Amino acid sequence: MAVKKSELYSSLWASCDSLRGGMDSSQYKDYILTLLFVKYVSDKFKGVDYGDIDVPEGGGFDDMLALIGSKNIGEGMDKIIARLAEANNLRGVIDNAHFNDGDKLGKGLEMVDKLSELLSIFRDQMPDFSKNHADGDDIIGDAYEYLMRNFATESGKSKGQFYTPAEVSRILAKVVGIEHATGSGVTLYDPACGSGSLLLRAVEIAPANARVSIYGQEKDITTAGLARMNTVLHNQSTAEIKGGYSTFSDPQYKHEGLDGVLRKFDFAVVNPPFSDKNWTHGLKDYDRFDGYGDRPPQKNGDFAWLLHIIKSLKPNGKAAVILPHGVLFRGNAEAAIRQSLIDRGLIKGIIGLPANLFYGTGIPACILVIDKENADERDGIFMIDASRDFIKDGNKNRLRERDVYKITTVFNQRIELQKYSRFVPDDEIWEKNACNLNIPRYIDGGEAEDAQSIDGHLNGGIPAADVESLSRYWQAFPNLRGQLFAPFREGFDALAVGKDEVRDAIFGDAEFAAYAGTVEAAFAQWKAHADGKLRAISGATRPKRLIVELAEEILGGFEPVALVDKYDAYEALLSYWNETMSDDVYLLVQDGYEAIRGIEVFYKETENRKTAEKKKKETGWDGRLVPKSLVIEKFFATEQKAIDAKEADIAAAQAERDEMIENAEEDSVIHSILGENGKIDKKALNHILQTALLGKEDNDVLRAIHKLLLKIEKDAKAVKDLRAALDEKTRARYSQLDDKECLELLLERKWFRAIRSGIDALYTAVSHRIAERVAELTERYGQTLPALESEVAGLEGKVKSHLKKMGFAG
Repeated sequence: MAVKKSELYSSLWASCDSLRGGMDSSQYKDYILTLLFVKYVSDKFKGVDYGDIDVPEGGGFDDMLALIGSKNIGEGMDKIIARLAEANNLRGVIDNAHFNDGDKLGKGLEMVDKLSELLSIFRDQMPDFSKNHADGDDIIGDAYEYLMRNFATESGKSKGQFYTPAEVSRILAKVVGIEHATGSGVTLYDPACGSGSLLLRAVEIAPANARVSIYGQEKDITTAGLARMNTVLHNQSTAEIKGGYSTFSDPQYKHEGLDGVLRKFDFAVVNPPFSDKNWTHGLKDYDRFDGYGDRPPQKNGDFAWLLHIIKSLKPNGKAAVILPHGVLFRGNAEAAIRQSLIDRGLIKGIIGLPANLFYGTGIPACILVIDKENADERDGIFMIDASRDFIKDGNKNRLRERDVYKITTVFNQRIELQKYSRFVPDDEIWEKNACNLNIPRYIDGGEAEDAQSIDGHLNGGIPAADVESLSRYWQAFPNLRGQLFAPFREGFDALAVGKDEVRDAIFGDAEFAAYAGTVEAAFAQWKAHADGKLRAISGATRPKRLIVELAEEILGGFEPVALVDKYDAYEALLSYWNETMSDDVYLLVQDGYEAIRGIEVFYKETENRKTAEKKKKETGWDGRLVPKSLVIEKFFATEQKAIDAKEADIAAAQAERDEMIENAEEDSVIHSILGENGKIDKKALNHILQTALLGKEDNDVLRAIHKLLLKIEKDAKAVKDLRAALDEKTRARYSQLDDKECLELLLERKWFRAIRSGIDALYTAVSHRIAERVAELTERYGQTLPALESEVAGLEGKVKSHLKKMGFAG
């Protein structure tokens, strides 16, 4: 049975829990990623002739499992990894994590238990990767990326620099131009490759016939090992990753037979260390820095990295490089280099990113797109200011799907958007800005100043200019302005409805009501296109291609819809895809629509204290693809309605009981039946009713409470029985679902309903934006300054009067 990505990720993270405590995530990541690698290559290539990886006798995951419980488990695992490394020339790559390290993994029985638990998780909770075929091997590659991202998050600022956020990696891959590469034998390079994510994102979108060869260099040998494993897990086992060498003192890629000449590549994607202060250590020049006006500063390597990349490109080569914003405007030697790059036409574009995206630093960064092809004919630079497009994600900022798409589409199509992007001609760069490329000089991306009207504050009324600032809404709903505002005096309006009636006025407007139909029609058009594609999912479907097609169609459908940003519609689809739908589609690709009939059972492991025997106890279940709530909704609505009615009766009885307790007088008999926790003591209640001589009023009160308790208990038991019966019916119904019912449940009730909810939120947000601005203006100009002064004077007079009566006035 296929595994969900989310389940695989959960299992991987559970394996991390078994190692926490003895080391931090910057260390235990090496153990987890190494085991993931061994498990994957063993599943895929053991017993396979001429496979990408040779799994030798005594060098596979099964051999590790045989060590569970063994007192020499750590030593044995190291030997198995050594055999695998030796057979594949992976010494120094996959054997950097030492499983026999007592300082990190504990000594004696502690190590045995810890490693046995770790191996058991990989055995019991991981799938057989040889059976994974959805979208190539992306499920395991994506799992590796998931771990890298989480390790980077846990490692923090000092140790998370090995990982570039996936969203940024995708931007570089898209803007560098590799997806339009022609011919075969294309070369791709990263001289500071970290874990290899930039290289892999780029090769992923290259044309299949480009036959891209990957070349990476990474100074940290352990991180280079991560990159090498990453390439294998992404089905790029022929990639060359050179580890343990500095790009400046010992660049590993040089022309054969040409001493001192760097090798040239077609494409490069790079996220080098920011402001590298040690770049000159052991420096060998290779003519990388000549002819650019000056040499990079000794204590800042940003331009040193950039010039190395430019030197490493073929005559028509292209690169996308992440650098701190300072490269755009810093002076002295860097200004001279920047001027030379502009003069040569090497900078095709600049993309300003939000601050705090990266794990190694919180400073804002930019992407410089370098293109040697037709550089001498380039007459300007295309700039994007995307610095405000992000969401908060913990203590970092993160680009959304809409942000990635907007950046890459606007850049590649050179779309000029107000306050976001424009082509800046050379004369503006040279003559007006002296080659200072700081993006705010060219794109004013800030919000317009919300000016206050002194006249409005003094004499009342909402400035007509402020009302007119909502013109995009009045254009869409021409009559709405007249319903919300009325003339007050020249140049000023007043609210025509009560402050609490603004939202009702908006939703009551006929044109706004018709607008809902426009949004609905756009969604219905997209749904009609998507429905056929989703019903045709098969083993040949490529999920990543499928979502690209669906996303392009939703963008096209919402392009003409006023007031709804098409990128927000895109985000509504993509966020649901990433959270839920992607998992569902991968399961369908691997298991077919039969997966919709599947259920998953949840267990809790219990242990007999006397015998130490472990047993699994069922704790619940749900549909594997379709939640049981949807099956109940479609087939057992009557049964669910009966349960809801009983629960409503219980809630009413409980409320009546609680009200009687809360309203009881101090001398009420009710206090005699309450325990220390303030709740009814049933034993005390029964005892008093059976033995005490009560007056009629007290007797009636206690018997009323007793009756309520009996009703609550009876109805609670009825609900429990009804739920058990419904649960049994629902569970049995899954296997009886026909194909039509399966598709209706998954497509209509699950997928389309969820996406529709996201689109509806965009429609509702339009009314919120109008109402919030109207409320803000009304609040701002609701009282004039003279009226406030008069109110203050009146209050002051009252205070003086009180003081005089109290004898304090002079």
